Amino acid sequence: MENFIVSARKYRPATFSTVVGQSHITNTLKNAIKTGHLAQAFLFCGPRGVGKTTCARILAKTINCTDRSTLTEACDKCESCESFNSGASLNVSELDAASNNSVDDIRNLVDQVRYAPQLGTHKVYIIDEVHMLSTSAFNAFLKTLEEPPKHAIFILATTEKHKIIPTILSRCQIFDFNRIQIEDIANHLAFIAKNESITAETDALHIIAQKADGALRDACSIFDQIVSFAGNTITYKAVIENLNILDYDYYFKVTDAILGENIPSSLLLFNDILNNGFDGHNFVAGMGDHFRNLLVSKDAETLQLLEVGNNIKDKYKEQAGKCGLPFLVRGLTILNKTDIQYKSSKNQRLQVELALMQLCSINSIGTDTEKKNDIIKVSVKPKTTETSTVHAPAAPINNSPLSPVVTTVPVINTIGTPVSVSTISSPTATTAAVIAKKPLIKTSTPSINPLAPAEKKTDNNTITQNSSGINSTALPSENFTQNALEDAWVRYANDLKAKRANLASSL
Repeated sequence: MENFIVSARKYRPATFSTVVGQSHITNTLKNAIKTGHLAQAFLFCGPRGVGKTTCARILAKTINCTDRSTLTEACDKCESCESFNSGASLNVSELDAASNNSVDDIRNLVDQVRYAPQLGTHKVYIIDEVHMLSTSAFNAFLKTLEEPPKHAIFILATTEKHKIIPTILSRCQIFDFNRIQIEDIANHLAFIAKNESITAETDALHIIAQKADGALRDACSIFDQIVSFAGNTITYKAVIENLNILDYDYYFKVTDAILGENIPSSLLLFNDILNNGFDGHNFVAGMGDHFRNLLVSKDAETLQLLEVGNNIKDKYKEQAGKCGLPFLVRGLTILNKTDIQYKSSKNQRLQVELALMQLCSINSIGTDTEKKNDIIKVSVKPKTTETSTVHAPAAPINNSPLSPVVTTVPVINTIGTPVSVSTISSPTATTAAVIAKKPLIKTSTPSINPLAPAEKKTDNNTITQNSSGINSTALPSENFTQNALEDAWVRYANDLKAKRANLASSL
């Protein structure tokens, strides 16, 4: 029986040009080789299965190639390339840091660095899963990584860059590998299927690429699994059956039921999905993706964001024409809320069924809301403005000289009778004039007032001033200033305080 080699190893890229989906990495490395600007240490980081170790091996082989025709790609014909392809190269050493993560392992590696290569120009040390090294091992590796011999190049690969200490990161050129696009994975799988004489539907390859989640190695493994299941003919039905993936047709049928506001039909479809062994949470997530795909299908500019096969893409475009933009936005809001609340719900099936009923009622709920808003607008009358007495604004102050202002200020005489004083005030007496014009404040409770003889109450309990005449000859001749007002007020307060004390002692 012939030994079977999995597709991930059999079709592993051997040159930079065959690396899938990492053009920004390969172009940088090729230019560095061409110009001779190779760093002493590289750090390749990124998700699993995107080509970190593959690029490290290609870089190691290309550096030591003795016949680089294009100056950027290995020839695969020279002695160095042949020894590398056969796994017998002494210039390339690989260390699995997951199982060799102690200080002693790093010290053994450091001891080997000082030996020059037997063939070629460089010795390349590839350390995979470098984040698994202990802190002591990292510290023992610092000096050699910072100042290695001229012939030594280190390539570190990891999926968890945040676990590497900063002193290691600062000594390396860091290359971040991206997740591979679905279209690139599907094209690579089509290339493998063609070489293996396998007939594969485009939609089936897209499903495999979506299931791989950006990892080409995972996609190749799934491809081999489907070939073992379906033989040399890979169909869309065979893929969704083997991978236990919910068919797109279910999402289209549920959406049609929602557009028709057919709640019973949507609930029966969901029950059929559960009976087929699918999880309700996966259905909610799939419906969210379906509504998102419908949203991007409504515009020709965003149609490129739809990562499905051509047949499925045509179905999305057809159904997107039946859906309004407000409907899709409200539907996405409901599905996102259901996705968040699903795990915390005690009755998860009811949670999904409630979401389906809300989706079926989106249009009717929107109509009722608009009617309620119209009713509220009609019932609410505009508020009438209340008339109030508003004093006219003060006239603007001109630059003419200030005219004398006649003010009337009560002065306390020794008898206790208030006497109104009319004086010609200076500009500084404006404040006193304003204070004198303020009306008297009514008090709700009777109080002892020493100026009571100057006032009398009418039948309506209103206070009126004494209507006796004013003797103008008794008025002082000097001007009444602000300081004089303050002095008079202090004297009045002291006098009032003394009288209250005498009144309290008499009681």
